[in-house]
Amino acid sequence: MGERRQLTVVQVLPALDGGGVERGTLEVAAALVRNGHRSLVISGAGHQVLRLEAAGSRHICWPLGRKSPLSLRWIGPLRRLLVRENVAILHARSRMPAWIAWLAWRGMPPAHRPRLITTVHGLYAVNAYSAVMTKGERVIAVSRHARDYLLANYPDLPPGRVTVIPRGVDPSQYPAGYRPDAAWQADWYRQYPETRGRYLLTLPGRVVRRKGVLDFIEIIRRLAAGGVPVHGLLVGEHPSGRHAGFPGECRTRIAAAGLEGQISFTGHRNDLREILSISAAVLSLSLHPESFGRTVNEALSLGRPVAGYAHGGVGEQLAELFPAGRVPVGDTAGMARLLSAWQKTPPTVGAIRPATLDAMQASTLALYESIARTDR
Repeated sequence: MGERRQLTVVQVLPALDGGGVERGTLEVAAALVRNGHRSLVISGAGHQVLRLEAAGSRHICWPLGRKSPLSLRWIGPLRRLLVRENVAILHARSRMPAWIAWLAWRGMPPAHRPRLITTVHGLYAVNAYSAVMTKGERVIAVSRHARDYLLANYPDLPPGRVTVIPRGVDPSQYPAGYRPDAAWQADWYRQYPETRGRYLLTLPGRVVRRKGVLDFIEIIRRLAAGGVPVHGLLVGEHPSGRHAGFPGECRTRIAAAGLEGQISFTGHRNDLREILSISAAVLSLSLHPESFGRTVNEALSLGRPVAGYAHGGVGEQLAELFPAGRVPVGDTAGMARLLSAWQKTPPTVGAIRPATLDAMQASTLALYESIARTDR
């Protein structure tokens, strides 16, 4: 390929808290720095900022994710930053920041614009607001299902502009058979003594309705009623804003089912790998199809079985990697039967090789470098 040109890449997203968008942003930022490029990330802050900066990227705290006409005031500052920093690639990862990015980019002389890339992390509602994610000169889809969804719903999007780059797992961080050390286990059982010796089922993700949390509670109820010594873990951030009352609704449902002490809310954790590794099974219960399930691949890479609703990107992943874990959407009785059978005879998770983190990073940087070299 010859000598590489140093690129300045700006990624924009709403915030740097937990989630797949944030993880992907940090992973690409780290790869940019490691390969001698300049990495800038613009977001409304979050607990991952220190990690981003420690890996060599620069963070700019602008709240581009606020869904308000006032956010349009950032168009001018962003355009000036793109010029001042001689930005080669502008990469938008979420809809509101993508609107700011696209409007700033569109207002620049074509010969002096950076190249515009968008990543479709979710199966967004099909409307004019979401259509901004198709405006990238290249559009990254995180799964084949996400690509097919885009092409089916946005017929004006040329298929040649869409590149599938699955999210990846680092096998050195998620090795098969991994178990946490004694100190971690002692601390865990000090915090959650009720999980010791139980059939531990984990639902990772934000505690919001669309993640199937109420289905999870019903599955735990069915298993407990069937005599399974089960404990459920809800591992993820609690929502704010209009969804802030949902965890309270869940606790009411848990109490009504007589499951106090059998379901734990952990909130956000930085040790999800360890939690997955001690789980008897990991669940994915999103009620609406999602583009990709990162924790599905992480759990399978660790050798832990995954049971999930067979639709969207998760259905695609399970069909390829662990078909035994597929359950029809909303079939809580079927899910409980499957998990009860697994409790009696634990399934064997073979040598599963999900897409790797290295491959995702290399493919993204190759796309950056290719489009930077390509004539407009």
